[in-house]
Amino acid sequence: MDMNSTMAISAAGMEAQSQRLRVVAENLANQNTTGSTPGADPYRRKTITFQNIIDNKTGVSKVSVKKIDHDMSDFETRYDPSHPAADAQGYVKTPNVSTMVEVMDSHEAQRSYEANLNTLQTTRSMITRTIDLLK
Repeated sequence: MDMNSTMAISAAGMEAQSQRLRVVAENLANQNTTGSTPGADPYRRKTITFQNIIDNKTGVSKVSVKKIDHDMSDFETRYDPSHPAADAQGYVKTPNVSTMVEVMDSHEAQRSYEANLNTLQTTRSMITRTIDLLK
């Protein structure tokens, strides 16, 4: 495996983790978004799925986003009869977003991003040292 392949793998990993962080940020931003009409569904948490792909040019396996989907778990409800989205019994559906889960996902994505960045920087440093030796 050459250095360019290593850098391409790291860059693909960084891109995948960036997309994961965007999904987490969207989930956190909408964690209090309820429906606007009685009985309407609130914001539904998004999830991200990764896959391995083979780069035809280099023959190496890289990560990419397979799909961004919605978490189909049930919504919680809270009693708030004055809310515009309250049903006939006074309950409002709340998003299926857990702050703790999203924060943990963001930390994991950040660590993975940083690991890929370190690999990219190390590879670049090795290339620079090799060029310096050849001078």
